[in-house]
Amino acid sequence: MSTQPDSVPLRTKLLFIAELAEGAERYDDVIVQIKTIIKKFGPRLTNDERNFLSVAYKNLTNTLRNSWRTVDTVGKLEASRPTVVARKVMLIQKQRVKIEKELSDVCKDIVHLLDSKLLPAVEKGEERVFYSKMKGDYYRYLAEFSRPEDFEHYAKESLDAYRSAYRHALVTLEPIHPTRLGLALNFAVFYHDVKKSPDRACHLAKSAFDDAVLSPQASDPGLAQTIREALQILQLLKDDLIAWSKEIPDDGERYN
Repeated sequence: MSTQPDSVPLRTKLLFIAELAEGAERYDDVIVQIKTIIKKFGPRLTNDERNFLSVAYKNLTNTLRNSWRTVDTVGKLEASRPTVVARKVMLIQKQRVKIEKELSDVCKDIVHLLDSKLLPAVEKGEERVFYSKMKGDYYRYLAEFSRPEDFEHYAKESLDAYRSAYRHALVTLEPIHPTRLGLALNFAVFYHDVKKSPDRACHLAKSAFDDAVLSPQASDPGLAQTIREALQILQLLKDDLIAWSKEIPDDGERYN
């Protein structure tokens, strides 16, 4: 058996385990590995580390949000039946509250990590936009599933984070940059889903769409990968514009 010391750096090992965990869809394990990297090496993450963290939290919350919607739909169906079985409704409500608690815990965990470690250490540019957007996203999820007494607080925190990210993106990132476009898409979703303002959502989405399409970088052959990523987001922006514009009185065709 070899007695040579292991020459693989600890940070590389932790990242490999995070990658392995992501492939196995063990997202809690991914988060543990990235948090260990932050604890041992500081809050400045590499792009790969940052992306693993983002994907892990996104998948955890997506699963919980989908579970909540399923249980909520079943609850409404049961409540609408001619003969309502009170015990069933109570059990459904209990399950929904449990999911809400789990979702709230995950969202608050990443928001705390962002506020206490990641955002204080960022430099200007894409990294700051990325983390501020994440903060806006998870406060948006909290607002979507919160109790009425907490809604305004979470909505305000989400809006403040998105505004901070968007102001910074406008002066540091090109209009075609995927992070800037992804921020515009999610910020528009916030206006539509949380603020119930399809008009403002359409205005923001169309502005981002037009700026990207008219950007000189949109036809730069040296940015092929960036353009491919941007095109995917632009298609989502276009789809949302078409859907949301139909909700605006007398303006249903404006964004078609």
